[in-house]
Amino acid sequence: MTGPIRPSTLDAILEAAFATLSQSPSASIADIAARAGVGRATLHRHFPARSDLVRALTLKAIEETDAAAEAAEAGATSHGEALRLILEAIIPLGDRYGFLSTTIVDDDPEIAAHLARQSQETRDLIEAAKAEGSLDPNAPTDWVVQVYDHLIFAGWESIRAREATPSQAALLAWRTFTLGLGVKRP
Repeated sequence: MTGPIRPSTLDAILEAAFATLSQSPSASIADIAARAGVGRATLHRHFPARSDLVRALTLKAIEETDAAAEAAEAGATSHGEALRLILEAIIPLGDRYGFLSTTIVDDDPEIAAHLARQSQETRDLIEAAKAEGSLDPNAPTDWVVQVYDHLIFAGWESIRAREATPSQAALLAWRTFTLGLGVKRP
């Protein structure tokens, strides 16, 4: 008879790191190892330096946000609705890895390429929403992208501060976005 399936040591470390660092971004490697149920030596075999662990967390977060955005966008009937659904899908993920938004990883070419791709995808979606009439066509696209990204961050911060639930934060972000940048109807 076999016992319950345990996650791999690597998965356990990553999950423990997300949970620990989301509660305390300055937590030690020893704290993460303890939460993962492994020794520091085991953690260091997988991630020789803290920066290696943060890099792995960043790549996993990018993968997860991509998957959430793609799934949300698949159900949209317009580009404007896709923007709303993506907000609703990504804002609840902030409690998992919102701490990464303040971590500098720009010097990593792979991460920089992923972030540039995500930014371009957001830009393309906003351009399409403007073309279909969901957003003010006169608003500069770069401005709209910045507003959208900052509203996601504001949602994450609101949740972390326990000022809003994920659904409340997503609704507030969407209302702020559309009331500020939506097309004014007579």
